[in-house]
Amino acid sequence: MIRRYCFFGGKGGTGKTSLSSSWALKLARSGRKVLAVSTDPAHSLADAFGKAIGKQIVQLEPNLWAVEVDAAAAAQKYVAGIEASMTSLVSPAIVEDLRQQLRVSASSPGAEESALFDAFVDLMELADPSSESKKFETVVFDTAPTGHTLRLLELPELLGFWMSRLMEKRNQAMSLMRLAAAYEEDLASKVGDDPIYRILSRRRERFEWARERLTDKESTAFHIVLNAERMPILETERALQQLEKFGIPVGAFCVNRVIPEEAGEFFARHRGRQTECLKTIQEKFGGRGVLQIPWLDCDVQGVAELERIIPYLENLE
Repeated sequence: MIRRYCFFGGKGGTGKTSLSSSWALKLARSGRKVLAVSTDPAHSLADAFGKAIGKQIVQLEPNLWAVEVDAAAAAQKYVAGIEASMTSLVSPAIVEDLRQQLRVSASSPGAEESALFDAFVDLMELADPSSESKKFETVVFDTAPTGHTLRLLELPELLGFWMSRLMEKRNQAMSLMRLAAAYEEDLASKVGDDPIYRILSRRRERFEWARERLTDKESTAFHIVLNAERMPILETERALQQLEKFGIPVGAFCVNRVIPEEAGEFFARHRGRQTECLKTIQEKFGGRGVLQIPWLDCDVQGVAELERIIPYLENLE
């Protein structure tokens, strides 16, 4: 079963871009309409496919499109959207102060993650059957290194809770205003329909929508890419714990750059160390499916090299 949302994550430098690009290419060649997305600040999709890819969706092949999400641009767009919503809801006397605060907030801690998540949900909607904007059957995400990606995937849970608390506080404030309106005519016109509550409600619904899909094993699979080395194995264990904590379905463990047995005497010692690590990987993660992708004799740049990886992904879902 091919999932609607396929994520490739793991420690930096393990080959996530090569495998996610090969998987996207394989699905597209099988007839599915596929969007390949990079959320890694160090974008490499363009290098992998050997074609120009930017922040606008571009078509690479008959069934394959790609885009590289620009976090800084997403943050500016995100803040501009907030500004457009809020300037009509606050007193004209504080509009300029609000704008200045929002401009500063665009570069504040967490702003890019929130904006990136917003762009991320927009892209997920492009493969959702219930969405009017549906254009693709599968979205393949080439993600940032593990820590950054886990923080991003935690946001629906964390921000959804935060949004619910804000809505509670807003309800309390409006209840007090309704009481006061009985004695103050000027307040009577302000306690009807609450546009701020509507905005908060829409945001919470958006987070809930994303969480439902990210935790649905029929829709989502998070494939972990690692190398047969001690540090990537340890990081994979930590990532697995976090993914399970937030209910995100884990797919396969893709062990990349496995040295072939016929590699020769020079690599024999390193191959021995890899063999021990491969045993450890099988013991720890084998129940979920482990794929081995050999270390190729070339850099993976361009469709021809991606095609060489495709046969090793046959058992991926």
